[in-house]
Amino acid sequence: MAVAETGSGSAADRAGALLTIDLGAIRENYRLLRGRLGSGVCAGVVKADAYGLGAARVAPVLYDEGCREFFVAHLEEGIALRSSLPTDAELFVLHGAPAGAELDCAEHGLTPVLNSLEQIDAWTALAATVGRSLPAVLQVDSGMARMGLPEDELSVLAEDPGRLEGVGLRAVMSHLACADDQEHPANREQLQRFRSALRRLPAAPASFANSSGIFLGPDYHFDMVRPGAALYGVAPVNGQLNPMRPVVRLQGKIVQVREVPAGTPVGYGHSFRTTAPGRIATVSVGYADGFLRSLGNRGIAHAGSVALPFAGRVSMDSITLDATALPRGALPMGTLVDLIGPEQPVDAVAERAGTIGYEILTSLGGRYCRRYIDGGVEA
Repeated sequence: MAVAETGSGSAADRAGALLTIDLGAIRENYRLLRGRLGSGVCAGVVKADAYGLGAARVAPVLYDEGCREFFVAHLEEGIALRSSLPTDAELFVLHGAPAGAELDCAEHGLTPVLNSLEQIDAWTALAATVGRSLPAVLQVDSGMARMGLPEDELSVLAEDPGRLEGVGLRAVMSHLACADDQEHPANREQLQRFRSALRRLPAAPASFANSSGIFLGPDYHFDMVRPGAALYGVAPVNGQLNPMRPVVRLQGKIVQVREVPAGTPVGYGHSFRTTAPGRIATVSVGYADGFLRSLGNRGIAHAGSVALPFAGRVSMDSITLDATALPRGALPMGTLVDLIGPEQPVDAVAERAGTIGYEILTSLGGRYCRRYIDGGVEA
């Protein structure tokens, strides 16, 4: 959060919470993922502002580790990130160029992913207009019914490969739907469909595996993998020990602690009521900061190793905690408690919220004081 340094307090003093992002952990996660490959390329997915952690800070770190291929979702994301990377870094736009914005894509040196015949035709028309070949990635749908050429459009293109005239084909890609479940039959079915599509299309490097797909093994790696969430510490495989280093720590500040008698209702709707005398601590983080409302009466904060259950609903700007387990005076105003941290990584928070780590990370809001560290020091 960019805050002008005025007065005697620092930005961390003034903010209601501190979000620490460990760039060194991102480095190590990239190395781990790249190390699982043979000679293939390990790209970096930095869409959604690097999953909410700041693409302008994250992408250069990946570049320093040897990453040269970066994926964003939207054209505007690519335009914003282009100046943060050297010119030899290639930025791929997963949704392709929006209709009417193809020239913007080309002029900013971005490579679109072509997902339909309509996008292919618009890109080749631009290539003809500017009189040069334009790079692109071709995506085929191997069983997700979301993005990429469906079977009927794939057949049209396979029968008329000249339709790609003017396209410098950088890769053919597809996307796995169920890779986090290694035993799901869809993984093998999609692999077979993708291989079949590759045989019908002009020769080009192939890209198939996302973060979870990397852990399905070499059959899924092809020429380039595209990890995203695993770079940021999210577990890539359901039900297995997470091999990735945690990247984020979210600490909220205590703004008030009060002694309450038994039977005290807490928060909106009085959804929590104390059963014995105790202490309620209020933390200045809420759903306006991206800490999901679904964590009401289900979430846990930690003061060191001591668990402090959420007492009542998550409000827009605050969370109330049952701090009875701590002695009186243990949480003076301004004390930081962990909402995401060593005792509770992002996937554990997500499980309590009934969602996935991806949503927790990308929901983290703009009111936190953001602190970047690399190698344990401020970056």
